[in-house]
Amino acid sequence: MNLPTIDPPPVQPIDPKNEEKEHLLNLSADELTAWLTERGHPKFRSGQILHWIFQRRVQQFSEMSDLPKALREELENHFTIYVTQSEATVTSPDGTDKLLVRLPDGGEVECVLLRDGSRRSICVSSQVGCAMGCVFCASGLDGVDRNLTKGEILEQMLLLQDRLPEEERLSHIVMMGMGEPLANLDRVLGALAVAKNPKGLGISPRRITISTVGLPPAIDRLGDTGVPYNLAVSLHAPNDNLRSQLVPVNRKIGIDAVLNAADRYFESSGRRLTFEYVLLGGVNDSEDEAGELVRILRKRNVLLNVIPYNPVEGLPYVTPSKKSIAEFRKILEQGGVNVQFRQRKGSEIDAACGQLRRNRGQSKTPSSPANG
Repeated sequence: MNLPTIDPPPVQPIDPKNEEKEHLLNLSADELTAWLTERGHPKFRSGQILHWIFQRRVQQFSEMSDLPKALREELENHFTIYVTQSEATVTSPDGTDKLLVRLPDGGEVECVLLRDGSRRSICVSSQVGCAMGCVFCASGLDGVDRNLTKGEILEQMLLLQDRLPEEERLSHIVMMGMGEPLANLDRVLGALAVAKNPKGLGISPRRITISTVGLPPAIDRLGDTGVPYNLAVSLHAPNDNLRSQLVPVNRKIGIDAVLNAADRYFESSGRRLTFEYVLLGGVNDSEDEAGELVRILRKRNVLLNVIPYNPVEGLPYVTPSKKSIAEFRKILEQGGVNVQFRQRKGSEIDAACGQLRRNRGQSKTPSSPANG
């Protein structure tokens, strides 16, 4: 039997001295350029610094050999590149890596690297915890602590990139880790601006997906940026009654408002929408629910991504039977819905976001509920 492997903790702890320094990754390229020019350095140094961090994967200013020594020392005195560290890394036999990342204030988030053929996709968190309250999700069991900074989002990308050999590059980014990305939209967009920058990670916006439970005003704001990111809406139910049970925030929004906002995003971006549907055995996997999905989606240019549930310890939900999955799929396909059933990757390592953090918390305090 192949078992997942757990890497030892990183050797280098976070340097307490760095707490007094500014986090470089929180700056935009323009802000870094302004900082340099104010001190008499040429503008092109900004691009060199970004190249060293995102393309050459260095973690120390001293390694940036084409920068003048005086500038390297100035950068070292004023900035820190990393403020987080990998607290634990779990690797699945299918090649999926999951990292538990410790933040400067002691909070923890999770991020995932998935290997699929030539694709190197990452799933990144945007908040510590989540306030959306999806009843089957481990991320929100203890609510939300805070938004991540732009730099903390970028560091997850860099930590995952460091898992790859030098000749491999990240190919896709999905903002579908812990938290609701559209509830931290400004910082998410700031991080993705660096990710798509050729001097950053150089990933096309068409290979970047932002996932949301559906916050219409924020979806409209995202459309107004004019950047054609992919939008994935976590639907999970075809009607308000069931969706409000599974996704409590829906009580204040309503499924029609979510669908209409998604339609507007499609019109403004031209990018086909994805609707995510976690299939819960005996809850939202009946023939009736499949038929309702056909009625609301068949005339829309969408992909329905169905994910059989990945069980979370302590929650009552189960993976649907093979029979119900097959029947659900048959109804959707015969109804003309463009549908795919996602292969479950990383199930051996609790790859659904929030599980690793929560399980570690339980193991630390077995006599009481985990606090995050």
